[in-house]
Amino acid sequence: MSIDFATIGGLLLCVVLVLAGIISNGDAASTVTPAMALGAFIDTPSILIVGFGSIASVAVCYPLNVFLSIIQVTKQAFMYKPRDTKAILAMLQDMSNRARREGTLALEEFIDKVDDDYFSRGVQLVVDGHEPNAIEDLLYNEIEKIKERHEQGIGMWENFALLSPAFGMIGTLIGLVKMLGNMDDPTAIGPSMAVALLTTLYGSLIANVVALPLTKKLKFRSDQEIQEKEIIAQGLLSILVRETPRFLVDRLNTQLSPQDRLEQIG
Repeated sequence: MSIDFATIGGLLLCVVLVLAGIISNGDAASTVTPAMALGAFIDTPSILIVGFGSIASVAVCYPLNVFLSIIQVTKQAFMYKPRDTKAILAMLQDMSNRARREGTLALEEFIDKVDDDYFSRGVQLVVDGHEPNAIEDLLYNEIEKIKERHEQGIGMWENFALLSPAFGMIGTLIGLVKMLGNMDDPTAIGPSMAVALLTTLYGSLIANVVALPLTKKLKFRSDQEIQEKEIIAQGLLSILVRETPRFLVDRLNTQLSPQDRLEQIG
């Protein structure tokens, strides 16, 4: 597994920029220290309403075991397995050559060579001699189930992005009601308004700094994995119908960006 420095660096930079905006002071003569400026943006009730309110609301949307899986899902945005489509194409090309010379039973030795469970199961199906239509159904049904699992995990972060601004508005309305209840004290209106607006700020930060970026990164990871699985499925089906190794690679190359394609010599 590799660390995704883009995710970590991007989140840290967002936090630094927000903090810089909070503690910066254009008036050199001001006596407000960075700690005082930061303290003005911290309000415990607002944090509880937006943070824990959003978590509780998202938990309502899913069974408990699914909701708890959000930790494992989120790891995919920070840690990932590098995709090597060239190696997959090279393996499929080698398998195609062997199958055309020696038959599909000769592919049995490849089962232990691949480190992808989906790939190895697909090769086993080919070796076992199942009908091409049956193998195609099994391979693509599994891809659909993978998509469903990914969408479920991504959906949790999408809900965070949707619900956290709503809880920010709820907190703001609560603060405004309290403020209007103390209109007889003009000195309390300014501070009360500031606290009321903090919940809106918190909701916006959660949605736009954390939830939406993680949603986009998880979708990107999902698309990568699905593309890899589809290439494997198409390659194995190509081997079954005895397509030439060159045509197999050429057809799969068209689905990839130039830097991910396998160059053929000769």
